[in-house]
Amino acid sequence: MNSTVPDAPARNPRSYDTQQALMRSVEHIAAQKGLENISIREILTAAKQKNESALQYHFKNLSGLLTAVRIDRAREIDEARKLQIEKLTQTSASLSLRQICEIMVMPPFRLAKASPSFRNYIKAFSHEMAYMNRSSRKKFFRQRMGHSRDALLGLLKAAIPHLDEQLFDIRIQHALKLTSTAMSSHAQMPGAFRGKSTEIFIQTLIDSLEGLLSAPVSTATQSALRK
Repeated sequence: MNSTVPDAPARNPRSYDTQQALMRSVEHIAAQKGLENISIREILTAAKQKNESALQYHFKNLSGLLTAVRIDRAREIDEARKLQIEKLTQTSASLSLRQICEIMVMPPFRLAKASPSFRNYIKAFSHEMAYMNRSSRKKFFRQRMGHSRDALLGLLKAAIPHLDEQLFDIRIQHALKLTSTAMSSHAQMPGAFRGKSTEIFIQTLIDSLEGLLSAPVSTATQSALRK
């Protein structure tokens, strides 16, 4: 299966450490100030780099650094999602829609629970999909889902066969936007991804996704499709 999330290139430890320091620093600053308010000087200071040459060498510019962060985290989510799919499909020939919805949201949720730096990523970047237009959101989905994309889409199509191709696509776009908005909103809260309120949040999000995807096609929608 081809993936649009590239494999991580081999790097020497010192180079890798520098890249990680720069990526985690921009996540931290963006989580505090917003993506539109970050500066290269702040990033370099936080990453303990003396000048801009390190950023230019590894990422060319700030835009390249932000893209690298997105790809790095997408790869991490993709690997976790792939493992979850493999584990579930090994024990059951078919999955419930709720299990599939869990596959959609639990990998980044668990990563955020376990890692403060991943929480920074969710806080700073997760809202991006909510503000994309439909074509950009579809492109983002293709590019960021990686190896797990086709498997997840196959599971979803089998679980909601009452939707034709057009409605399936629309519902998936709504589900992605809902997940992105909800995760971003939760990340802004004090104590995000910790405690009882977080467990209520994620289970309610899964409830919402399950309802959105399983809802019957209304007569109003059928009428709109015929126009």
